[in-house]
Amino acid sequence: MGSTYQILGRTYQPHQLALATIGLLTLVAMPNPFAKKQPKTVDIKAASKEEEQFIKEYLEKYQT
Repeated sequence: MGSTYQILGRTYQPHQLALATIGLLTLVAMPNPFAKKQPKTVDIKAASKEEEQFIKEYLEKYQT
């Protein structure tokens, strides 16, 4: 057999440590699938109500 590592009193093979490392990095790098996605909102800073209404209508009309 090859070399082994003693970690916290247990013996581990190098391939076991490699698989555990890959698995841990995969879990850390993946986005959370259960997170609630918030819809995109636009903060409108208009000088008047008419301008704000125009911007809202424009965004609704040309939003993709």
